[in-house]
Amino acid sequence: MTEMRRKERQMPEEFAWEVVDKCEYAFLAMTAEDGSPYGLPVTIARGGRAVYFHSALEGRKAECLRRSPRVCLSCVGETRVPPGKFTTLFESAVIFGTAEEVTEDDEKIHALRLLCQRHTPDNMEAFPRAIAKSLDRTGVWRIAVEEITGKAKQ
Repeated sequence: MTEMRRKERQMPEEFAWEVVDKCEYAFLAMTAEDGSPYGLPVTIARGGRAVYFHSALEGRKAECLRRSPRVCLSCVGETRVPPGKFTTLFESAVIFGTAEEVTEDDEKIHALRLLCQRHTPDNMEAFPRAIAKSLDRTGVWRIAVEEITGKAKQ
């Protein structure tokens, strides 16, 4: 496990998963084609110890992940600045793992259902039509989580 400098802020793994489950979006860090850092926000959903996100089948993100699948995913939960203070109270989780492209239709549909249930729960009646229309042109990625840490200043 990665050593955390501010050990008093380290939280248990269960806390980290709670942050993953409630963050509005996460920031995916990966390696670009020239070896430089490349990061962008993604919407995520969790299935067990795997984290899913979607993408186009082609494009820079997909190319980077296929070339170099090691990733870091940063999730931020609740934050607030207490009145009259020069600090931020926060909760966060960081995941290290390997991104794997999901190619089997059953798992892709499962992951997309998790994403839609989390981010667009009021539109699930349209899910079957959307899947029929766009499954073949939607990329889905699974992060096999190798390490997760949680941190908070409360």
